[in-house]
Amino acid sequence: MDFALYLHAITGLLVIIDPIGSALIFNSLTSGSDQRHRNLMAIKSIIISGLTLVLFGNYGEALFSQLGININSLRISGGLLLFYTAFIMITQELKFTSTEKNADISVFPMSIPLLAGPGTLTLAILLYSQPPTTGSTWISVTAAIISVLIITFVGMIASKYLKKIIGKTGDEILRRFLGVILAALAIQFVYEGVRNISM
Repeated sequence: MDFALYLHAITGLLVIIDPIGSALIFNSLTSGSDQRHRNLMAIKSIIISGLTLVLFGNYGEALFSQLGININSLRISGGLLLFYTAFIMITQELKFTSTEKNADISVFPMSIPLLAGPGTLTLAILLYSQPPTTGSTWISVTAAIISVLIITFVGMIASKYLKKIIGKTGDEILRRFLGVILAALAIQFVYEGVRNISM
């Protein structure tokens, strides 16, 4: 496994998925549900998001290639999309409310757009498109996705207690700080895309 790529991937995924923020949103969506339903929604959300990220990350580049889209063009557009996501994280407040008890929130909004939204899917493609070193790219990126989703799952299960500990103010501060990091990561993708095209 490429440990440097694993750290790079897990940093980007942690920033854009934001396990703590996702857990707090999960808590607000399932506040009127029993613990069994909450556990089921957490498991389904993680499985759906994991499969979506791995499959789209691996085959998304091939799809774009069939459409005649160069990977460096994808890096630039993906970087701009990630930057927009970072801008939203920093400047706007994300709110979701559940109006139905025991509603199925696993696909929307938990998996899409929160855990496996456009920004995360783009990041997955960019990470899987890194030059392979004896198959280590797939292992490293997949391990990073699984690691972040496990952290998110734990956060969801413990979201009631997490809300009491961190509170709304703490979540706002953390989300904006992570948004700044994501903006820097986005600019890095744009820089690499422009550099590779001009070479």
